[in-house]
Amino acid sequence: MAKKQIALIGGGQIGGVLAQLIGLRELANVVLFDVVEDMPQGKTLDIAEASRVDGFDVSLKGTNEYKDIAGSDLVIITAGLPRKPGMSRDDLLVTNAKIMKSVAEGVKQFAPNSIVLIISNPLDAMVTLFQKVSGFAHNKVIGQAGVLDSSRFSTFIAWELGVSVKDINAMVLGGHGDTMVPLVRYANVNGVPVMEQLERKYGDAAKAKEVMDAMVQRTKMAGGEVVKLLKTGSAFYSPAAAAISMAEAILGDQKRVLASCVYLNGEYGVEGYYVGVPAVLGEKGCEKILEVTLDKEEQAAFDNSVNAVTTLVADMERLGF
Repeated sequence: MAKKQIALIGGGQIGGVLAQLIGLRELANVVLFDVVEDMPQGKTLDIAEASRVDGFDVSLKGTNEYKDIAGSDLVIITAGLPRKPGMSRDDLLVTNAKIMKSVAEGVKQFAPNSIVLIISNPLDAMVTLFQKVSGFAHNKVIGQAGVLDSSRFSTFIAWELGVSVKDINAMVLGGHGDTMVPLVRYANVNGVPVMEQLERKYGDAAKAKEVMDAMVQRTKMAGGEVVKLLKTGSAFYSPAAAAISMAEAILGDQKRVLASCVYLNGEYGVEGYYVGVPAVLGEKGCEKILEVTLDKEEQAAFDNSVNAVTTLVADMERLGF
């Protein structure tokens, strides 16, 4: 049985890690596209030359031409400028919208039957723009954000409780920005509520809430924290790893429930926008959206996040995209 093919659009830090992770998992053959001459060829050659050492056997090809992505089953888009210290994801809107428009046209022409995962920021707007330009079915265009944000939230909880992060179940909804909504009430350690454990640890409900509020805030600002520390770029390993989990779910038809930026058609009271919610990912892309019952406070936070997304999309449209 022939291996499937993943096209990676953008050969920067995330694109390089994606190519390596795909190889290590033998998930698919890889075509790495970038507009910078010779760069994707150099990265894929470097990774391929480690294949004997790492024990994987996939085809890795670098290219500067969209025609080479033909036949791809999955396209993962990272193209765009990364954030720099002091920049918000929204600051990237104009520059990355121009890039995304060009990418969408290239993918539409040469990989029209693919499913598309988008990592580029500002995420919610870029997913919306790609779908608009490409005309792809909504279920075949998905944004990666919730998996990463949920992993960050889970990591901070595990550190605080001193338990394995493998046993933390936590989810973040909403837009991929400062208004994202970590669902505190649903966070658990293999079924045991995290807040219950925090209250036992500190013996005080108010202190437990204070600690959780700090973790929620750190989750919201986690990308910026990495940017500030790196000084010359933004997170690359964790976004790539998050996208790989989504790619595995889609190519392997795993029916995984993963927080994803997907098109809402009335779910959660949202009509016609891409927003982060739990979704079932399989061979058809987004196959189902799971609705979670939100209390009044959670619903208000989610609505606020949706408003941020709609404002961002409106700004993008106002700028002519």
